[in-house]
Amino acid sequence: MELTKESVINALRHVDDPDIKKDLVTLNMIRDIAVDSNKLSFTVVLTTPACPLKEVIKNNCLDAISEHISPDVEVEIEMTSDVTTTRDNTPLLPGVRNIIAVASGKGGVGKSTVTANLAVALARQGAKVGVIDADIFGPSMPTMFNCEHEQPGIKKVGEKNLIIPIEQYGVKLISIGFLTPAENAVVWRGPMASSALKQFIADTEWGDLDYLLIDLPPGTSDIHLTMVQTVPVTGAVLVTTPQKVALADAQKGLNMFLQPQINVPVLGVIENMAYFTPEELPDNKYYIFGRDGGKKLAEKHEVPFLGEIPLVQGIREGGDIGYPAIMQEGTTADAFIGIAETVAQQIAIRNAEKAETKKVELKV
Repeated sequence: MELTKESVINALRHVDDPDIKKDLVTLNMIRDIAVDSNKLSFTVVLTTPACPLKEVIKNNCLDAISEHISPDVEVEIEMTSDVTTTRDNTPLLPGVRNIIAVASGKGGVGKSTVTANLAVALARQGAKVGVIDADIFGPSMPTMFNCEHEQPGIKKVGEKNLIIPIEQYGVKLISIGFLTPAENAVVWRGPMASSALKQFIADTEWGDLDYLLIDLPPGTSDIHLTMVQTVPVTGAVLVTTPQKVALADAQKGLNMFLQPQINVPVLGVIENMAYFTPEELPDNKYYIFGRDGGKKLAEKHEVPFLGEIPLVQGIREGGDIGYPAIMQEGTTADAFIGIAETVAQQIAIRNAEKAETKKVELKV
């Protein structure tokens, strides 16, 4: 077949996005087609820079050109991305494409550690990422990002003062920990904590972000209700450990998002501390908290299982010194990269298949 722009488009109609199950041409993922004699170049615009299937898509495009036009065509493919969103024409956080709640049923399951590593993993793959530390009473992001002594700036825009978030490891951060001495207890009633979260959302200069992660406090509280009443949340990620007591609480957190009056899509479940692995024996796995609890919870509620993270000393050490484990090569970093890619994948699927989440109108 003759090599023309039209023949290229027709050939690429045979290549589907593996997640969205539609062809790349229909999804407007093929751009900048250029034909010169026997040479062809075009751009594939992925739904996220953290796409785990980019090589599969690229190879499928090469196969389609070979099969439907000619195996002799010289093909150059540029892989880029444009993160999808359902948040169009939103007055609050207009430059933020996706708002992701990271929640857990109980404390101590490593939710903040997962949030920090997930944020850095997405940023390292080219996404624009921000984190709101909404755990008002136990903020940990300043420590995990090694910026405990930083203070956000203030910028006057018109009559309004905007908070300028701290930037570390390619991630924009805001936390009550930046605004109060580290040793002081935050003794606030629920409405005061909710007011702080609203300010972090509405009065912070976030700019353009692909993903804004909200690290929620454990359980189900005023903070959770304030979040869903303030902004439409793209989806929620649940973090749990395998043991029964953690799963019971995680199920309550999952059920909260699935309630008809809240109705936030659950992107999936992450199982943290899935097994213990000594760093000197990386092939050994000891299931000290039980096995597959998070996976079974996900299967029960028919939501995706996003992956498991081992219990490794280096993860705790990275959090304590403010150098997330994702930044250190090894099995742990690979686990977080895989989960970041899967989360990004689920966000793209959610945006393709479901309408925008509505802000909750709930009187409590």
